[in-house]
Amino acid sequence: MLEANRDHTFVNNHIRASGMKYYFNEIEAKWQKYWNENQTFRADNKSSKEKFYVLDMFPYPSGAGLHVGHPLGYIASDIYARYKRHKGFNVLHPQGYDSFGLPAEQYAIQTGQHPAKTTRENIKTYRRQLDQIGFSFDWSREVRTSDPSYYKWTQWIFIQLFESYYCLDADRARDISELIRIFEQKGNLKVNAACDGDVPEFSAEQWHVFDEVKKETILSQYRLTYLSETEVNWCPALGTVLANDEIVNGVSERGGYPVVRKKMKQWSMRITAYAQRLLDGLDEIDWPQPLKDSQTNWIGRSEGAMVRFQIDGHQDNFEVFTTRPDTIFGVSFMTLAPEHGLVSKITTDDQKEAVEAYVLATSKRSERDRMSDVKTISGVFTGAFAVHPFTGKRIPIWIGDYVLASYGTGAVMAVPCGDQRDYDFAKHFKLDIPNIFEDQDISEGAVEDKNVRITNSDFIDGMNSGEAIKRVIEALEGKKIGQGKVNYRLRDAVFSRQRYWGEPFPVYYVNGVPKMIEEDCLPITLPEVEKYLPTEDGKPPLGNASVWAWNTDTREIVSNDQINHSSIFPLELNTMPGWAGSSWYFNRYMDASNAESFCGKEALDYWRDVDLYIGGSEHATGHLLYSRFWQKFLFDKGLVPVHEYAKKLINQGMILGTSAYVYRIEGENTFVSKGLIGDQKVQPLHVDVALVNASNELDIEGFRRHTMNKDLAKADFILEDGKYVVGREVEKMSKSKYNVVNPDDICRDYGADTLRLYEMFLGPLEQAKPWNTAGISGVHGFLKRLWKLFHPDNGLFFVSDEKPDAQELKTLHKTIKKVDEDIANFSFNTSVSSFMIAVNELTAMKCQKRAILEPLAVLISPYAPHIAEELWEKLGNTGSISTAEFPVFEARYLVESTKNYPVSFNGKMRFTKELSLDLDKEAIEKAVLEDERTQQQLGGRVPKKVIVVPGKIVNIVG
Repeated sequence: MLEANRDHTFVNNHIRASGMKYYFNEIEAKWQKYWNENQTFRADNKSSKEKFYVLDMFPYPSGAGLHVGHPLGYIASDIYARYKRHKGFNVLHPQGYDSFGLPAEQYAIQTGQHPAKTTRENIKTYRRQLDQIGFSFDWSREVRTSDPSYYKWTQWIFIQLFESYYCLDADRARDISELIRIFEQKGNLKVNAACDGDVPEFSAEQWHVFDEVKKETILSQYRLTYLSETEVNWCPALGTVLANDEIVNGVSERGGYPVVRKKMKQWSMRITAYAQRLLDGLDEIDWPQPLKDSQTNWIGRSEGAMVRFQIDGHQDNFEVFTTRPDTIFGVSFMTLAPEHGLVSKITTDDQKEAVEAYVLATSKRSERDRMSDVKTISGVFTGAFAVHPFTGKRIPIWIGDYVLASYGTGAVMAVPCGDQRDYDFAKHFKLDIPNIFEDQDISEGAVEDKNVRITNSDFIDGMNSGEAIKRVIEALEGKKIGQGKVNYRLRDAVFSRQRYWGEPFPVYYVNGVPKMIEEDCLPITLPEVEKYLPTEDGKPPLGNASVWAWNTDTREIVSNDQINHSSIFPLELNTMPGWAGSSWYFNRYMDASNAESFCGKEALDYWRDVDLYIGGSEHATGHLLYSRFWQKFLFDKGLVPVHEYAKKLINQGMILGTSAYVYRIEGENTFVSKGLIGDQKVQPLHVDVALVNASNELDIEGFRRHTMNKDLAKADFILEDGKYVVGREVEKMSKSKYNVVNPDDICRDYGADTLRLYEMFLGPLEQAKPWNTAGISGVHGFLKRLWKLFHPDNGLFFVSDEKPDAQELKTLHKTIKKVDEDIANFSFNTSVSSFMIAVNELTAMKCQKRAILEPLAVLISPYAPHIAEELWEKLGNTGSISTAEFPVFEARYLVESTKNYPVSFNGKMRFTKELSLDLDKEAIEKAVLEDERTQQQLGGRVPKKVIVVPGKIVNIVG
């Protein structure tokens, strides 16, 4: 027998332990302190154990801190990391902060507080919250993207990209110095490389004649990161460019400010060079299929032809990519994107006013808006005409906002008989709709079926689509007016932001030509500025810095006043986007303290890649695409050992909040209770859920005290039965919806182990599920029953070394089997159910046996590590439970040796009898007939028949 000494436990553990109830707050604080002091979860880069790398998408440290929706993925990854440690793996489970971001900058603009200070304070809050939930993070590897020691290497990677080009023959990135040697020896006539579409051809002789500015301009058209005039989403209120995924319904995601399209000189990343490899790589990684589909559609591979159209009366021409070159004889008009560079050149005087008005209106719509709006038909005729490449006919050139300059060539050849959008456009503007499809009626709509024959099409008459496409491409190439081409929807990624709080570019300018800072001078750190807004003349916030110039002699940042000096040049004023630091952080975790390299070779060769990555699907076409691009580039340069960085990815679902609404009568400062709305027109407003009780009744006085709106504080309330009843709706948990639940409150009232178990118990990891605080008490009650299993006698800890019986072993081993399978399959919710069943069964058996309870503590430790650690110590073990061997399932304990037979009389079950499964029919019949209860049922009668089904039933007839 083992019985803990209560006084001894109190002295050594500093908690009220044995002989008392389940003091979860003290237990959790004790073990969090132990893990921190002993660096329990520190991973070793040199281990004989097999490695396993578990990664979470690191958080942006916002001022609001965590709500209960944020830890869901972290809890799941932590369970898996702890499980793998129990299985004997050397587990790397790091955490850090994606700490550059617009919110801190907006706060700086409002308050004048430096974003670095805000970020540091926010990180303290995040660290405290993460620690109190009991995550097994290796904090010795913490990274912060805003730390100069980290972004030094982000800048370094940028330089490597600048100094590289993509060789299509080798299908990988190569040093730009290699391309320069080719230019010097052969020019670019035979160069097969990813580049801009308008690179001029030149010989080696011409290259040697070019001045340095001309050479740099040409090289920039090949570099993997380059400066160019780019159509961008400009948000005047925020003073910065926004990515497409930062815009919602035509306004900025942050703040809801208007966004317009405009051309700006920006840094871009030539991600398009990797389009096919990004597609091919999806086949090699175990990522969710919907996410793979999102990336596949975003990359948008299509095969067709590039066709060049001459503009009538102009020397200019433009190219169109089409997947249906077989329909070229059905073209009846051309449509250019309103922002296309030729629009202003070719528009006739009589159409100029209408065209300019349309271009201005379009600039106020986001690309996403324009792509999703399939109902609105709009456009303007430019007055110009294109010449058909085969017939010579004049084709009117229109502009329309459904064509995007950033997609394809920014121009489409419209074939209304074969495309419904073109058909609707032609009908709306009364344009010609020639029919090129044999035996097809186009009076009601376009024919988009490719399985029809072509007619009215010169040399491809009578051909099917496949034959015609091949013949048209041959003809285009023969006339040198086009060629077959694989096209991608993916565009090069804009890499500049007009913000202060971001990675500075390691770039200075000599006569407008960008030059890289020497690598040994990195990092280039952010300068001090008086204000974080753009300058009065529209320059980015870094334009406010007075010390922001580069001295090439002393190799240091100096005052702007010295820029006119021959060796002092202006530095780049833009900063990098938020996805820069997150595109390689998973590699840095492998060797986070390395000051000589972004990651050492030994660490990279050991950890190689992420085995399990957990994060949100909303990053599908942002971080998760850009990071794959950077990884492939680093692989090409021989800097990492694998070209895909994450073997498996799981997208956790969202925990939804239950919002509360009050209803303001339109035009009045009066709120009406939900049940009294009737036909009244009301405006629903979110109200803080903390002001609403379990019966959905609003604390009106609390509402008046907490509202920031003085008018609302004086509002009248129309009550029902003396109460104001709010409306409820399940939606995304968000501070703006006042429906967040703070994990601090849950940890204080119920404990971190309860929070961890409850979040897993809510449902399958990948699914969205609503939070309900009322349901958490059931999980907390389970932990108290678990505690009582080890403390059966008035709260005293007690276990026995007695040998367990068959039923106890059966309960343990069916739980081992289920939990092992569940964790391996990421079915964490069903594991929690298994724990509850096991504890209930063992409690009913009054099991206090070490052979059962000790492995049970290990089983539950990935889910509820604090209580597991405490029980492990009470069981007499030293050190942390985190490295204890995971219990091994033995099937023999689940093999049944007996059967509890239901015994029926004339079909009605009267009692059960346990018999050995080894008995045959005759033996079973004999045992049942000899049973005293059978004799009582028969009352001396002889049964007419006895039906025995071994292993199932016994039925006595008579």
